Amino acid sequence: MAFTSYKELTVWKKAMDLTDIIYALTKKLPKEETFAISDQMRRAVVSIPSNIAEGQGRQTEKEFRNFLSMARGSCYEIQTQLLICERQHYLTSNDIKPALILTEEIGKMLTTLIIKLKTKN
Repeated sequence: MAFTSYKELTVWKKAMDLTDIIYALTKKLPKEETFAISDQMRRAVVSIPSNIAEGQGRQTEKEFRNFLSMARGSCYEIQTQLLICERQHYLTSNDIKPALILTEEIGKMLTTLIIKLKTKN
């Protein structure tokens, strides 16, 4: 790939932005959810840029693809958790809309990167 650091990847930058959004949203959740969905959402969102970074630091492109795949899974996990928060009336559709849009974008970018790495060989 034509980059030297994961920090140069637009998808990593967007995942960091998503992390900021999710942390802000989890602060709006009821206190009884602090050790439930709030913690789960924070772990999932942190794993997106973390897996991108860890994968880029691995020895092979196959390992990188595996970590990108895990990041994509966490991205979709966040989507589900946001929808659960909406269904439970913890957050409104307006609250979660920017995060959902960003997760869609990140998911597509990760898929594209995975495909590019696969077809490069």
